[in-house]
Amino acid sequence: MFNRWKFPHSMSATAMVVFMATHAHATDSAEAVKANPSVPLAMSSTPQQFIEIEYGNQKVKVPKGGYYDRFRMNPNLDEVAKDPAAGNIDFFRSIPKKLVNSRVGPVWSPNFYYRTSNVQLLMLAPVSRLREKLPAPLEPLQAFPGYGLVSLTFYSYTVADADPYDEVSVAVVIRKPDAKGLNATELFGAMRNRHFYGHVLALPVDTEIARVRGVYGYQLPKWLTNIDVNIGTQVKASVLDTNGKTDLSLTAPLPQIKQVKPQSHLETKTMIHKIDGVWNQASVQSNTLSFGQQLFPRNVKLVRNGGPLSRLLDELGANKVLRLDVVKDAQLALHMPVPLKAFNTPNGTK
Repeated sequence: MFNRWKFPHSMSATAMVVFMATHAHATDSAEAVKANPSVPLAMSSTPQQFIEIEYGNQKVKVPKGGYYDRFRMNPNLDEVAKDPAAGNIDFFRSIPKKLVNSRVGPVWSPNFYYRTSNVQLLMLAPVSRLREKLPAPLEPLQAFPGYGLVSLTFYSYTVADADPYDEVSVAVVIRKPDAKGLNATELFGAMRNRHFYGHVLALPVDTEIARVRGVYGYQLPKWLTNIDVNIGTQVKASVLDTNGKTDLSLTAPLPQIKQVKPQSHLETKTMIHKIDGVWNQASVQSNTLSFGQQLFPRNVKLVRNGGPLSRLLDELGANKVLRLDVVKDAQLALHMPVPLKAFNTPNGTK
């Protein structure tokens, strides 16, 4: 499959090794758990009740008795530890929450995601097409000369501070702020430090609280739609457009899944974007517990049906799937954005 792709003859063996070692993640979904993260799937047959909460000047309904209702984003971890659905939460005890300022007022940070899963396709795309979508001064990180990386990721958060929801991300892997030197050197450093940077172009979700928090708290490109993520003997995922028609659908064989010790596979991903015209960065710390991956995967079927995500991938020129990553279990801590000094001048933006 790979040898049919026409890359420049100048592509080095080092670049090939760098790409093959690049790390990514993935997640899993249980739709009914969204009703109440504390109730096992087989027991969640009671109709869900909701209460109305305020986030900034927005009023949103959340599940009554869910994590948001009970803890308001500042959980008692001893109480969370009593929930069998949350699993071992030692990872979060080392990350204390703080009340920080945001564009919607004081909020607790970071957000905790106790059980998550995801499916990610890492795709090759021409740097020229990526630059058309990236605001200056962001630059795509090149895996090969002239080619950067686009990630399409289907996330499922089954136990979380903001209650269960699913999410789809289209993001471009970018160079770190004020990066200098060769792309290959930077990529090696990112792998060694397990710290990658990206710019998110689309981030639809399937609950209103997730949309409101993302749009008003982070100014991320979120909208509400139906999403399904299923990791069983086979990987299946899909997302609808705003008219209720299928936008993207993904099916793939499940790669061999490996279980690892807690906190043995830690990683940080930092997204960079503008908030109210000022460059900000927001980091996600991850503790991966079980995952699998396949280079140059076969039998991966990604169907594009002309919706907004399909068109975006087409505009990016993201067609060649380089790697499939499936994360069946991981824990995440999402920090609130902070201004990025490297891209901001005293007057606001660079």
